[in-house]
Parts: sequence; C-alpha cells; structure tokens
Amino acid sequence: MKIFLSFIFFLISLLHFNSLTRKGLCIAQLTHAVTPPRGWNSYDSFCWTISEEEFLKNAELVSQRLRAHGYEYVVVDYLWYRKKVPGAYTDASGFDVIDEWGRMVPDPDRWPSSKGGKGFSEVAKKVHDMGLKFGIHVMRGISAQAVNANTPILDTSKGTAYFDGGRKWTASDIGMQDRKCAWMPHGFMGVNTKSGAGKAFLRSLYEQYAEWGVDFVKHDCVFGDDLDIEEISFVSEVLRKLSRPIIYSLSPGTSVTPAMAKEISGLVNMYRITGDDWDTWQDVSAHFDVSRDFAAAKMIGSNGLLGKSWPDLDMLPLGWLTDPGSNEGPHRKCNLNFNEQKTQITLWAMAKSPLMFGGDMRQLDDITYNLITNPTVLEINAFSSNNQEFPFVSGSPKSHFSLHSGHTKKVGSSRLKSFNFLSCKETKAKGWSVQAVDQDLDKICWKNSFETRGAPFCLYKRKAWIKSDEEVYTTQYHGKSYLLASRWTSLCVEASPKKRLTSKDSKRGSISPCKMDTNQMWELNINGTLLSSYSGLCATIKTVEDNAIPGGIRSWVATGRRDEVYLAFFNLNQGKTTITTRLSNLAKVLPGVKIGALSKCREVWSHQVCHISRGRSISMDVEAHGATLLVLTRNGA
Repeated sequence: MKIFLSFIFFLISLLHFNSLTRKGLCIAQLTHAVTPPRGWNSYDSFCWTISEEEFLKNAELVSQRLRAHGYEYVVVDYLWYRKKVPGAYTDASGFDVIDEWGRMVPDPDRWPSSKGGKGFSEVAKKVHDMGLKFGIHVMRGISAQAVNANTPILDTSKGTAYFDGGRKWTASDIGMQDRKCAWMPHGFMGVNTKSGAGKAFLRSLYEQYAEWGVDFVKHDCVFGDDLDIEEISFVSEVLRKLSRPIIYSLSPGTSVTPAMAKEISGLVNMYRITGDDWDTWQDVSAHFDVSRDFAAAKMIGSNGLLGKSWPDLDMLPLGWLTDPGSNEGPHRKCNLNFNEQKTQITLWAMAKSPLMFGGDMRQLDDITYNLITNPTVLEINAFSSNNQEFPFVSGSPKSHFSLHSGHTKKVGSSRLKSFNFLSCKETKAKGWSVQAVDQDLDKICWKNSFETRGAPFCLYKRKAWIKSDEEVYTTQYHGKSYLLASRWTSLCVEASPKKRLTSKDSKRGSISPCKMDTNQMWELNINGTLLSSYSGLCATIKTVEDNAIPGGIRSWVATGRRDEVYLAFFNLNQGKTTITTRLSNLAKVLPGVKIGALSKCREVWSHQVCHISRGRSISMDVEAHGATLLVLTRNGA
C-alpha cells in the first residue's frame, strides 16, 4: 500500500512540476521584448545588395563592439532572395529565387551556405555562435513570381501540397492581384487570409523561418498606408504558437496614428510610426510630433506579442552609408552634422524607440561609436519611465531667428492640400459630404474649414466600372466608387503612395488612369468618413505650408531607476538658442517626484556640470539643430 501511495504521490508531483514548467516557459515568453529591441540592420549601408560574407563580418563586429552594450539582433534587410545581376533593382520582376512551394529562399550566389535547401540555417548558427540573434526582412503576402509560376502550396501538417474541397490549391488561388504592395507592385501582393490555403501558405513561411533559426522578423508593406490587419493578425497567431520565440516588427509606418496602432500593438513587438528615416535634418525633425503623440497615448512599452510592444522611429542612419533604393553598397558618410546626430539619438532614447544601428560596422568611427554606446542614453532607452514631451520651456535666440516653442516657422503663403490617412474611428476622419451633379456623377467635398481655411476641397465620385463576367469584381467592388480629380478627367485618386516614403513626406495619394484596382476604390459612409478599400483607413484633407521649415524648441522628460530626472532640450531652429525652464514645472508632468530635492545637474554630451539658479531654473545654450541631455539628481545620489 505504501508503495502504491508513493507512486501516486510521485505522479502528482510530476504533473505539478510539468505544470510549473509550462507556467515558467509561459512567464519566460511573456518577458519578450521587455525593453526596446536593439541591434544592427543592413538596409542603411547595403540597401538590398548585401552578401553572406559582408553580413557575417558586420555581425562579428557587432558581437565584438556592440553586444556588451545590449545590441543583440543582426538583421538582413529586404530582397535577400533577389539575384544581383544586371536589370535587378527594388521593383524588378523575375529576379527572385523561390522554392517549389513559392517561398522566398536566399540567393545562392550571394548566400552560398543556403545551397542544398539549407536556407539561412548556417548563417543563423554562425550568428548564434557569436552570442547574437538573427533577423530577416520579409514582404507582405506572396511574391508575384510565385503567383505567375502558379506554385503549389505546402500543407506543413502533412508535408504535401494543400488540398481542400477536392482540389489542390496554388499560388494564383490565394494571391490578391488588386492588393499589391504599393511601392513594390511587381514584387508582392496580399494573400487571402480568409481561405485555408492562404493561411497554409503564411504558416509555411513562418514555420520555415523558425526552422532556419530566425529570431526576428521585420514584416513590410502591411502597416501604415498599406495596413493589412488580417495578415498581421494571422502572422501573430502563427508566431505565438511557435516553439521558437520570434520578435515581430512592422515596417514602414507612413500615416500611422495612435488610434491605428492600438489595433495592432498587442499583436507585435515593435512597429514603425514614420516613413523611412534617412540622414537629412527634415527626416529627423519630422519625428518630434509623432513621437510626442505616441507618448501621450501611453503606447510606449504597452502589451505586445508575448511581451511588450514599442513604437519604432526607424533605424539610425549614422556612420558609413549607402543611398535609399541604391544598387550600391556603403560608399559615403552620414549627411547629418554632429549636432543633428546628437538630436537624433537623444530623441530616440527619450522616446524609447528600438535602437537599430544602420551604418557599416567595418567603418565604425569613434564619434558614431560613442554616440550609440553612450551609457546614459542606453540607460534612458531601456529603463526610464514617464517618458513624454515637456512643453514648459522658453527660448531666447542667439541670432535673428524668431522662436515659438513647438511651432512651425512658415515661409511663404502658398498652401497645398494633401491627403492624410487615419483610423476611421477617429473623430477627425468625419467631414465628407456629397451632392449630386448628374445621374452618374456626384461631387464629394471635405468641409472641415478649420483644416482647409478656405473653400471646400472637392473631388468627383463615380461608381466603379464592373466587369459583369467576373463575379469577384462585382462582389468586391459593390458600393465602391472612384474619386476623379475633376469632372471631365479619367484620372483617379489612389489611396497609397507608389514609392516608399521617407518620414518627411507629407503628401498622400496620387493620380493615375482609372483601373480595376483596390487602390482606387473608395466608400463614402453615412457618418461622413471616406474609406479606402486598399488600406481600410479613412482619408482627410489637410493644408500643408509650401516650403515650411520645421522650427522652434522642444523638450522631453523622463524619470530613472534611481529617482533621477532626465531632461532633454532640442533646438530645431537654424540659430543658436538659449532654452530655459523652471524646475517647478517638472512637477506638472511628474507628480510624485520630489522635485525640491533635485540639486545636482550634469549634461551628458559635454560631460559638464550644469547650473541650477537660485530661482530654481535651468538655462542651456543649445546649438542649431542640437540637443542637450541633462541628468538631475539629489545630493548624495
């Protein structure tokens, strides 16, 4: 009897241990991306042309020089499957390497270890042996090349072609020709995630990535102007079920608002909130408003896929770079001056953006190295809290430039009207109305006078041309309309850009000949919103000042793990500026912090002690386009 009871107790203990183990694994997974991910990405220095040798050398240098500073991911950016031959470029067709199931595989000429069906397995193993994690960039849906070849779809549960309804499904059955990637229409298109075959294809992709040893996936052309919540949701579901944890990142994020991001933030670990950031001052300054809005919406470090998610301001284009869309590798220095580079890394840290360095590691200079490894910057980026824009600052020019905190200096009076896309749930999306012109044509106008400050902006609404012999068009485009630039034109307004926008770009929508394309289909709702069939977003019209120059002064604040307060001043103007605030203003945004106890101040970049006046105020001279980063502590701290 004792032996029997002992055996029963052993079984109960074993079951309890297994339960705790499963819970432990679950807890471990739920700490995924607990701080903003940090690493290196090949895009800014190699565009799409990087080879295995170049990648592994950069990875080796990341391991040697940056790993100790928390940089742990090395990511191969887009088109690793494209043959580097004459005629191949970003939106070229027919140059990609795919397997028998229509999945992208590394170009064996650039990635020789992939031969024999190994994919990225050998590269991932070498990266892991360096103490790093391996990442890849992937595009939306399925490649046009697979659709054109009509490849079968792999059913990973059986290891055979996918069958359903008594037939074998192929790429052409799931590829959505009218949902092509706007900036790479010859490359990729959306997948029908409502079909079992579409789900099977996406599952086969991400299970393969896990088999290769991938730790990080950067998913492109499914967010922002190209929003595809269905694909994001299903990919997130697949990743959640994998035994291998994979960081899930979305890119790019042109036109993203906090309302849109809240729909996906719980499904991913990081998501871009701007277009592509390059090494221009316009790109850097364009990040201030959007980072402010996401901080105010409490999106920094919110719940994400098996852990947390982080608004992403894009890679850091510092050091030795290439040009956007280039077929050439790294060949030039960063165009930002030193003050502008300090501004960028300081804002990225204060906004807790993921830090993904983009420069060629083989040419990493001391100035760039010191910027991206500054211990205070990295501490703020990973462990600070209460991060937000701090509006209680004033500025005195050291030159003739006029200053207004947080505002824009306007040059000229010419106004341009442009599209802006946002979530249809936002109140700002309402403002469209319609009036009949004739039997087939309506006039649709944006009447938000505060935005346009003048006569209403109008387009002409015409029912979509329907191909009666194709039921799919009749069903998909029922109730949808074209928007014409004028009454007599055959040119239609499109919902997404035909190029990959940079963060400074503000124009949305373009004009092209009308055709059967989801990109040109619109639906006017009874609540006054204008829905884009392509992205599922709603359009508004905004006025953009011609030749507007971002200017003014900005400031951010955060608190540290040891009760310190971080205060950053940014001078967006073209002349040197004195920026001032009273310490008592900090209490307005940091309730509970003992502001009166703060008595010591040091400036991070200059390593100088900063002065707190008798009136408990701080003033700092900040160079044009520059930043100061202050650490405020108590005596004895």
